Amino acid sequence: MSDVLAGAVDIGMVSREIYSEEIDKGAFWVSVTKDAVFPTINENNPVWDDLSQKGAARDIFVRIFITGEITTWGQMVGSDQVTDPIHVFTRSDACGAAATWAEYLGAAQEDLLGVAVYGDPGLLDAVIKDTLGIGYNNLNYIFDMETGKPVTGAVLLPIDSNNNGLLDPSETINSKEMALKAVATGQYPSPPARNLNLVTKGQPTGLLKDFITWVLTDGQDYIEEAGYIALPKEMLEEELGKLK
Repeated sequence: MSDVLAGAVDIGMVSREIYSEEIDKGAFWVSVTKDAVFPTINENNPVWDDLSQKGAARDIFVRIFITGEITTWGQMVGSDQVTDPIHVFTRSDACGAAATWAEYLGAAQEDLLGVAVYGDPGLLDAVIKDTLGIGYNNLNYIFDMETGKPVTGAVLLPIDSNNNGLLDPSETINSKEMALKAVATGQYPSPPARNLNLVTKGQPTGLLKDFITWVLTDGQDYIEEAGYIALPKEMLEEELGKLK
């Protein structure tokens, strides 16, 4: 996703909140859909049996990606017998996925620890090639477009959102359909779920306004086909109101 609009650009997609300094420079935004970032690990992870039952709470991710306190997979699941190190991967490029994942952990992208890899495909590939790897990816890159299952070699590391030490049915996500439902219903935390925004320099008029209006109305019929999550009706109406 594009980050900040340049002066000559009419429209762009921004996958994070719009900063006040950007608004001061004339940025006008409308939320048009939702996306989400998910933690990913290798399908042959040494403690996957435990993680698939318990998941990992936010504090665990903070201690892996931010403070570096947790360094082995055994520490992650409370086992002294597993000493395999955690190989942390993060993004080398400034991007919405990294900013959103960091925001979930109460930090900024530059605070994320790990070996820096370029791009969403590169980060997922690093995890697939490393049985001890952990990373994070946007929804569209994790799932196979044909099967709806995670790309071969990777699995989603479930988030224990309510921190009860056990995965509830709504916290288990092993298909694209389940991921879409979890984000759409608010069962998946936000962040790392987030709105995607169309941003223009100044309030749009003419054909540009017509296009954004279409995206918020008839265009919503194509959202899931494109791999994103439709906004609730009330929010769509609110965003349409910005264009008046």
